[in-house]
Amino acid sequence: MPRPQPRPLLVPAFAIILCAISTPTATAEAPPPAAEAPPPAKRPGPNFVLIMADDLGVGDPGCYGNHTLRTPHIDRLAREGAKLTQHLAASPLCTPSRAAFLTGRYAVRSGMAAHGIVGVFLFSASSGGLPPSEVTFAELLRGRGYATALVGKWHLGLSCHHAADFCHHPLRHGFTRFLGTPTTNLRDCLPGAGTVFSTLRRLFVEAPLGVLGAGLLTLALARWAGLVRAPPWTFAVMAAMMAVVGGSYLIFHLYFRPTNCFLMDDFTIAQQPTNYSGLTQKLVGEARDFLRSHTATPFLLFLSFIHVHTAHFAGPGFRGQSRHGAYGDSVEEMDWGVGQILDALDELGLTNDTLVYFTSDHGAHMEELGKHGERHGGSNGIFRGGKGNNFEGGVRVPGLVRWPGMIAPGLEIEEPTSNMDVFPTVVRLAGAEMPRDRVIDGRDLMPLLSGDAQHSEHDFLFHYCNAYLNAVRWRNGSSVWKAFYFTPNFSPEGANGCFDKHLCFCHGHYVTRHDPPLLFDLARDPSERQPLTPEAEPRYHEVLRVMADAARAHAATLGPAVPDQLSLANLAWKPWLQLCCASRPHALACHCAADEHAR
Repeated sequence: MPRPQPRPLLVPAFAIILCAISTPTATAEAPPPAAEAPPPAKRPGPNFVLIMADDLGVGDPGCYGNHTLRTPHIDRLAREGAKLTQHLAASPLCTPSRAAFLTGRYAVRSGMAAHGIVGVFLFSASSGGLPPSEVTFAELLRGRGYATALVGKWHLGLSCHHAADFCHHPLRHGFTRFLGTPTTNLRDCLPGAGTVFSTLRRLFVEAPLGVLGAGLLTLALARWAGLVRAPPWTFAVMAAMMAVVGGSYLIFHLYFRPTNCFLMDDFTIAQQPTNYSGLTQKLVGEARDFLRSHTATPFLLFLSFIHVHTAHFAGPGFRGQSRHGAYGDSVEEMDWGVGQILDALDELGLTNDTLVYFTSDHGAHMEELGKHGERHGGSNGIFRGGKGNNFEGGVRVPGLVRWPGMIAPGLEIEEPTSNMDVFPTVVRLAGAEMPRDRVIDGRDLMPLLSGDAQHSEHDFLFHYCNAYLNAVRWRNGSSVWKAFYFTPNFSPEGANGCFDKHLCFCHGHYVTRHDPPLLFDLARDPSERQPLTPEAEPRYHEVLRVMADAARAHAATLGPAVPDQLSLANLAWKPWLQLCCASRPHALACHCAADEHAR
């Protein structure tokens, strides 16, 4: 059965190149001496396997101190390579963190950091996304002859003006192969897993329906008692308003899943909505196939796991097997997937020629609870906060790098490093030229990983909450200073997150501003529990002055404002951008199932 195609249908163009081979005419003369064979082409650099988990906490893997979750394959990377103990996400949210990872630049430079409340894409038919002008490491490596593949989560937009332009698609940003989900995994994507829109439902559905219903009933009783003389059309209008509110929510409830939770195979829809049965096995199998197909050519594989973002899912071999419920099952299935990739490299004889990197896009989601109040988020260890805020729990992530023969096994690096550092590291190792027309905020990791340098090139790092500069980090001697200009208002009071909103927001009455900034020394207080004072820290004013100067110098490099890719206009669902299976005549059916994807 042919795979259903997204509407509008894309018709690829095929070019046929005919090569004429000429044979020299034989003569009686002795043939000239054979030309010396050219030396074999030199590989441009190592292969790269970059693995990113979604919402995994720094306290989840065994190699970072967890004794109850089983992550032997992730731990193997730490044992055979380097462990970065102060590895930082460039943002505590999925979309901006991933944009920074791919481009080596703070997301605010590309417009991938929101000025509003919503900081990630929720709809596949939004018009915002990673701008075509941004340069990814995949694009630069492709120019060096690398085969490049993204398997798993993208979450950086799809199209700009019409459904077939795919201006933000991974294949427009340097990847030659894509199998995965264009947005993200949400509770609403898995039947029975609940919804992330419960707060919006209460505000915009339940509250209006309650007010309208109470008003309608009150008016009817007053008319019956003869207290008012309401004309019949008033009842019709109020009933119609209730029907509009209720009907709109019903349509949203029925169609959100198929229109936003689907699997793409390059530019086509492979599955709509996503079938979670065997999903991890499908994605890992695709990654292994890619490795097998490129044993003789350099490659870059970005395996972007859908685990462990809710909704949680796991196959029969992992479901119910962990000590941490659905979350633990997901972590352990993901770890199995990591092991499958490492085993494939071993089987193909590629281990010594391949740099493997493992991380998470940000910290664990503290406010993620199940339908019955059980925790569905991970562990950030001793660190405060989590996803959505810039306390250490939101931005400190696992960072493991293995390259046998080049990186000493069991190495631990305590220096501040960033997920933006992957960009210059990969680009330089591949022999590509770094972009000269833009600021690159990442720094090459190899001097640290090889032992040639003892200190990070990052004197300062800047922590953004959406598009707002939230905090500055300064490594200075034995101290790691961190100054907050504002902090989120955790709720309820004393909690470790914003449980009333499901996620902390970045401005307005959702935050408390600090003047002077709230100052911590992470070397002495990694949990950020005791803000420093001038009485407790003699260098207090000098430290804040240096950090303020650094913040001003950094702001001067941002240049003119760029379009906000996460503005309300760009975030909004646009029906003309909606991809939908063509297997049914009515557009909003959007259902197709392919048990096996084929190129």
